[in-house]
Amino acid sequence: MKVILESTHGELNFKGTNERGQSMQFSGNKEAVSPMESVLMAAAACSSIDVEILLKKMRQDIQHIKVEVEGQRADAVPAVFTKIHMHYILSGNIKEEKARQAVAMSMEKYCSVSIMLAATVQITHSFEVIQPGLSEHV
Repeated sequence: MKVILESTHGELNFKGTNERGQSMQFSGNKEAVSPMESVLMAAAACSSIDVEILLKKMRQDIQHIKVEVEGQRADAVPAVFTKIHMHYILSGNIKEEKARQAVAMSMEKYCSVSIMLAATVQITHSFEVIQPGLSEHV
């Protein structure tokens, strides 16, 4: 795996490009996603891919996934993440136990990003399942 990062327009602005030519903008001045925000997004994306695949294998009707991620950073330099909480909002005809199992499997076994971060960051997770007319909070 190889990516290239290069400066772009303005101060503290960068574009990262992968080998397939797909790119993402980064910024150190709030004009684009910050590198630390991208870490949270990457953890949510990695895990969401797992959760969707796992729920489909469990024959659950997953319609939509939203993950709200909160990261707390150290008050010192470097301001690394000390805690991350990931809250999954899963929409569709999904059994609560299957949702719990899929999220746990992703966080504990499959999601490379979260598992890598967990070596130095306290990561917690929760979920809710939203079905037509119902809302389950866990």
